[in-house]
Amino acid sequence: MRTLELAGEQVPVIGQGTWRMGEDSNRHQAEVAALRQGVELGLRLIDTAEMYGEGGAEVVVGQAIAGLRDQVFLVSKVYPHNASRSGVAAACERSLKRLQVDCIDLYLLHWRGQYPLEETVEAFERLHEQGKIKRWGVSNFDLSDMEELNASACATNQVLYNPEARGIEFDLLPWQQHQGMPLMAYCPLGQAGSLLRNPILAEVAERHGVTPAQVALAWALRKPGVIVIPKAVDAKHLRLNAAAAALELSPECLDLIDTAYPAPTRKRYLQMV
Repeated sequence: MRTLELAGEQVPVIGQGTWRMGEDSNRHQAEVAALRQGVELGLRLIDTAEMYGEGGAEVVVGQAIAGLRDQVFLVSKVYPHNASRSGVAAACERSLKRLQVDCIDLYLLHWRGQYPLEETVEAFERLHEQGKIKRWGVSNFDLSDMEELNASACATNQVLYNPEARGIEFDLLPWQQHQGMPLMAYCPLGQAGSLLRNPILAEVAERHGVTPAQVALAWALRKPGVIVIPKAVDAKHLRLNAAAAALELSPECLDLIDTAYPAPTRKRYLQMV
């Protein structure tokens, strides 16, 4: 599995997302098993949040990484309404308990809220000093937010990125690349909806002998410094996701995708899901 440096560690360029996990007890064991299988396939980065299933996803992750903690790079996120000095500390304690760990590798502010960034950063730094998180970062920050943050200690920015949502290529992604700050792409498959049914992606997939989902992942990874975090519960999808790290799309196929989903030529508002 190809890797890049994130928060001082080498992590796989394809990880595992957990949005919508922990919401249905009937799927609990399947979700736990899928995350464990993903780790075995090299998808060692697991991304979760206190928002997902209102903590339910963190419970799933905690059970999945039991006995595997030293193999996993663990990312979680704090709600904006918990991003005060005291709120961050309390939220992190709850997440640690649900995850059944002593330390989170990377802790993110899920999106901007009512509290000043300085206050949230101060709370993150205190958690770092206490050994409860190794590094911190942000999510759903546009370029103006990143410039206001102006914090060299910020390890990453996690944003929506796929062929349907490529506005970040105009300014945010180049800025992060210039800063040497990895970008984590959520929903790289476009929530497995219309994107994967697009005939252009189907044609590109056929040319390469792969699936449209693998094409979408390889498309995002064509840019340096990008990590993708697709969610998968099906064993076959996990194997296909892992294999996508080695897929390199031809220039002709990239041009085809550009015809269906043109690159931005002007500033666009940051898209969020």
